[in-house]
This record gives sequence, structure tokens and C-alpha cells, in this order.
Amino acid sequence: MGISVIIGILIIIFAAMLTIRSVRIVPQQHSWVVERLGKFHGALGSGMQIIVPFFDRVAYRFDMREIPMDVPEQVCITRDNTRLSVDGVLYYQITNAQNAAYGTIDVVTAVVQLVQTTMRAEVGKLALDECLSQRETLNKGVVDVLTQAGSSWGVKVLRYEIRNLTPPEEIQKAMELQLTAERQKRAVIAKSEGDRQQAINLSEGQKQSQINNAEGDRQSAILRADGQSQAIATVAAATAKAINDIGHAVAGEGGTEALNYQLGQQWVQQWGQIAKNSTVTVVPANMGDLSAMVGSLLSQVGNSRPAAKA
Repeated sequence: MGISVIIGILIIIFAAMLTIRSVRIVPQQHSWVVERLGKFHGALGSGMQIIVPFFDRVAYRFDMREIPMDVPEQVCITRDNTRLSVDGVLYYQITNAQNAAYGTIDVVTAVVQLVQTTMRAEVGKLALDECLSQRETLNKGVVDVLTQAGSSWGVKVLRYEIRNLTPPEEIQKAMELQLTAERQKRAVIAKSEGDRQQAINLSEGQKQSQINNAEGDRQSAILRADGQSQAIATVAAATAKAINDIGHAVAGEGGTEALNYQLGQQWVQQWGQIAKNSTVTVVPANMGDLSAMVGSLLSQVGNSRPAAKA
């Protein structure tokens, strides 16, 4: 093998090494910072990129996607001097690779430290009860501060979520006792309201029942009175008609004789009933002379007829 062949092989190997060192494949949603002779030269986007070997180097690699990051637990002091352990999750995104590379020596550590500092400040503005009930206020306060500070770091803070707010054990026991007492209070109030409503419903029912009974009695009395009135009117009309018919019959031919006969027959029947139903019977002195008694009665009826015509 001659020297020319060896030189050719070396040139090919050198060219291959230059090609390998000059070609860079950047993944999707990533950005690489390139330095030329130690100075920032540019940021490579996704895809195949070409750099100058031996002069350029990839100094930083950043993922441009949304990144969730756990924020370690820390103890904060509330406005009413109560210790409160807080931890959470931060969602951020690198938007400027150059600022992220040169704005701070460690962007992740800077963000975490700022989150913890801001959370201590936000918790100190609120009392314990407010911290437990106003998580959104704490989250918003952290995001607002990080949005302002993160612009110089090439970082965009998307949101922050508090994961745990843990007060001391003695505070938790006191809160549980308070919650139990509050629930018992609500239960007693609810029961008293139910008893009150039940009593109202019962009284309303009794009232309506009495009204209905009174209305029924009134309607019944009205119907009975109407029935009695109609019965009396009917009897009176029938009696008047009978008397009128008798009067017409007596005034006619043979009416007097028929009336005399009827009166005599009734007189005999009535005295027979008296004698049958009573142990002591009072009879007229001339009971033996029955014809005289009937005649006297008939004469009285006959004398009354002219007076009726007058």
C-alpha cells in the first residue's frame, strides 16, 4: 500500500469526522444554544442543523415544552402567627433559549427559589382560615411574581397549583372539634326547623278539617231546613186542598147527609177506642140514648151550614 493510498484514507476519515461533527439533529420542540469560540452564536431549532467543527459547540440544550416541576415542602407563617406547611406543582415553559442560558446560572433552581420565597410572602398576608379557603389567591400571587421575574430568564410561568396546606397537628385537632360542633349545631337547627314545619302543617290540617266539617254541617242544616220547609208546605197545601174539597162536597146536593153520617160514625168509633184503651171511662149521662146524641150533633152541623153560606 502506497503512501498516497494511506493519505487518501486519512482524508476520507477526516472528512467523515468533520461531517459527523458538523451535522446536528435537533428534536422537535427543543432548542440548542451554539457558542462559537466561547461566545453566543445562535440557537438551533428542530431538524438537521450545520455547525462549524472545532469552532462551534452546543453549550446548552433546552426542552421548549410545558414542564411540570415539584416545589419542595416548606414551612410558612400566616398573618395570625400559625405555622403552615406548603408544597405545590409549578408549570413553566422556556420561551427564549438565550435568556435561559445566560440570564441565570441555573434557571430551574432560580425558579424554585423564587416560588418558595413568593409563597412565604403570600401566606404571610393571610390568616390561617383565609389560606385554607383562598388557594386561588395564593396561586395567582405566585404566578404574577414569577411572570415578571421570569421574562429575563426566558421562562414563562403558566400556572402554579398548591398541593398541600398542612397546619400543625394541634391546630388540626382544634379544627376537627370546631367542625364537629358546627355540624351538630346545624343538625339541631335543621331538626328544630323540621319540628316547627311539622307543627305548622298539623295545625293547618286541623284548621282546614274544622272548616270543612263546619261547612258540611252548615250545608246539611240548610238542606234539612229546606226539606222540612218543603214538607210543611206540601202538607199545608194538601190539607187546604182537602178542606176545600170537603167544603165543596158539603155544599153540594146530599153533602149534608153524608157529612152527618160520617160524623156520627167517627163519634161512635172514638168512644169505642176510649173504652178499649182506658180502664176509667167518662161517658155522657145520656149515653143510653144514642139516637138523641147523634141527633143533637147533626142538628149542630145543620145549623152551621147556613152560617157558612152567609
